[in-house]
Amino acid sequence: MMDNFTPGPYAGELAAAGIPDHLHGWLGRYGIGALVVKMGIRFLEMSPERTVATMPVEGNTQVAGILHGGAHVVLAETLGSFAAGMHAGPGRHAVGIEVNATHHRSISQGLVTGTCTAIHLGRTLTTHEIVMTDSGGRRLSTARITNMLRDNARD
Repeated sequence: MMDNFTPGPYAGELAAAGIPDHLHGWLGRYGIGALVVKMGIRFLEMSPERTVATMPVEGNTQVAGILHGGAHVVLAETLGSFAAGMHAGPGRHAVGIEVNATHHRSISQGLVTGTCTAIHLGRTLTTHEIVMTDSGGRRLSTARITNMLRDNARD
């Protein structure tokens, strides 16, 4: 059994991704996911109401040398799902049921910041808006994700 004080097998991964210590108990058995690690996503702020992370453009581009549209969606879904999971609380989890994105402008280098803001935090559904910006604060894309909150299966 994992508690909030025993380091899990993913303690190094969580620390490298900027996950606050108080969330290590929640994520300690599962980590943040291989795709999040591969994309270079680093968390700056985490709560159900507002979650912020960065992602490098380098390594996440499409053939034209700009940030892949799917990378925008990976960042958005990561932020929205983590925020929904925190809102779900112990014994529950979030399952994404809808995500959409509008791309406003491209970026070919630097760091993208995703800011996830709660639109609705309900008992069974959450909806978050995620805005991706460049280092100058220009909006690159806007996404929205809805998650269903479910009870964990009993062992």
